Amino acid sequence: MPPEGPATVACAPVTLASLTPQAALPSPSTAVWQLGPVPVRAYALCIIVGIVVACWVTERRLRQRGVAPGAVLDIAVWAVPAGIIGARIYHVITSPEKYFGTGGDPMKAFAIWEGGLGIWGAVAGGALGAWMAARQLGIPFAVVADALAPGLPLAQAIGRLGNWFNNELYGGRTTLPWGLEIHRMDPDNPGQALRDDAGNPILEPGLYHPTFAYEALWNVGVAALVFVLDRKLRLGRGRAFALYVMGYTAGRFWIELMRTDEANTILGVRLNVWTAGLVFLGALAYFVRVRGPREYLVPVGDVPPSAPPVDSDVSQVDLSAREAGAEPVAPEGYRVVDEQQYRRWRETGETPAGTGGDTPSAEGATPADATPSNDDRPGDDEPTGDGSTGDSSVGPDTVESAGEAPQDRAGAGGSRPADRDS
Repeated sequence: MPPEGPATVACAPVTLASLTPQAALPSPSTAVWQLGPVPVRAYALCIIVGIVVACWVTERRLRQRGVAPGAVLDIAVWAVPAGIIGARIYHVITSPEKYFGTGGDPMKAFAIWEGGLGIWGAVAGGALGAWMAARQLGIPFAVVADALAPGLPLAQAIGRLGNWFNNELYGGRTTLPWGLEIHRMDPDNPGQALRDDAGNPILEPGLYHPTFAYEALWNVGVAALVFVLDRKLRLGRGRAFALYVMGYTAGRFWIELMRTDEANTILGVRLNVWTAGLVFLGALAYFVRVRGPREYLVPVGDVPPSAPPVDSDVSQVDLSAREAGAEPVAPEGYRVVDEQQYRRWRETGETPAGTGGDTPSAEGATPADATPSNDDRPGDDEPTGDGSTGDSSVGPDTVESAGEAPQDRAGAGGSRPADRDS
C-alpha cells in the first residue's frame, strides 16, 4: 500500500483553443444564388432594401415639411445612380493597384458586380444627384438633406448585412461569445465558400470581430440620435444631416481601426481613418456655424392645401379633384416659410405674404417675411406681430404631420446604398 501523501491531479495544458467559447456567430457559405442564368447577389439585395427604407423615411419627412407626395422618387432617380457611380469612383481611386498596377486590368474598374464600393463616394455622388433633382423640383437642398438624415444610416445598416453574406470586413481574432466564423471563399467561384473533399465549407481558424455588425448597430444608433435631437431641437438648414455625418464618422473612426483587411495607409494609418476624421471636423464646423429655424414649404401655383384624413401625412393633392377623376396638381415650385406660416397655410389656406407667383431658387432660399434665426427670435414674452408670442419651437399644437387635427399635431420623425469594402 503506497504511503499517504497529498493527492495529485493531472492538469491539461491551457491553450488558445480551450479558451475559445463554444458559442459563435455563423456566416453564410453562399452569397450568390442562380435564378436560371441570372445571379442573385445577397449584397445587392441588401443595398436595394436599404434604398427602399431610406426612400420611405425621406418621403414621410419631406411631406411633413410641405413637399408634395412622390417627390422622393424624382430625387432617387438622380441620387441612387449617382451614388453608385460615386462609390465606385472612390473605390478605384483609393485602391488603384487591382486596376492600374502591375498585372492590373483597367476594364475591371467597371465590374461593379465583382465588388468594390466606397461609402464616402456614395454619399458625395448621391448628394450631387439629389442636389440636381432638388433644383429641378424647386426644393432647397438643405430640406432634402435634413429629410434624408435618419434614413441614410438605416440604409447603411441594412447594406452592411451584405458584408456578412460575403464573409468580409471583419476584424482581428477574438474569444468573445459573439466572435464570428469566417468561411474561406472560392476565388474561382465568387459568392461561394471553398469546400473540402467531403463537401463541407472550409472555415478560417478561430473567431473574428464582426466589425461590419458593429457598424450596422452604430448606424441604427445614429438614426435614433438624429430622430430624437431633430424632433427636440427642430433642426433645419442642413444641420440634421450634419449631425448624421458627425455621428457616422465618429463610429467609423474607431471601427476602422479594428479592421484587418488590406487597405491603403497614410503614415501607417488606414486611409478611411483619415477620411473619417476630416469629414467629422467639416460636419462639426458646419453644425456649429449654421443657424436658423427649420424650413417648411408651401407650393407656388394653384395648389390649395388638402384636408387629409386622420393619421395620414401631409398631402398637397386636391382630394375633390381626385374623386372627380382629375390628375393631381403638381406644384410649379415651392416657397420657403417658417413653421407658423406653414401651420397657418395648412389650417386656413391663407397664402403667406410674399409668396406671390414667383418660384424661389432651390438654393439660398429664405423663409418668407424674413423669418429671424433662432438666435434672433423674440423672447417667450415678446409679441411677434400677429398677437402670438415668440415661442414657436415646440408645443402640443406644433405641426409635423398634417394627418392629425391642427390642435393635436406634434413633431414626428421618420425612419442610400452602403459600401462593399471601404
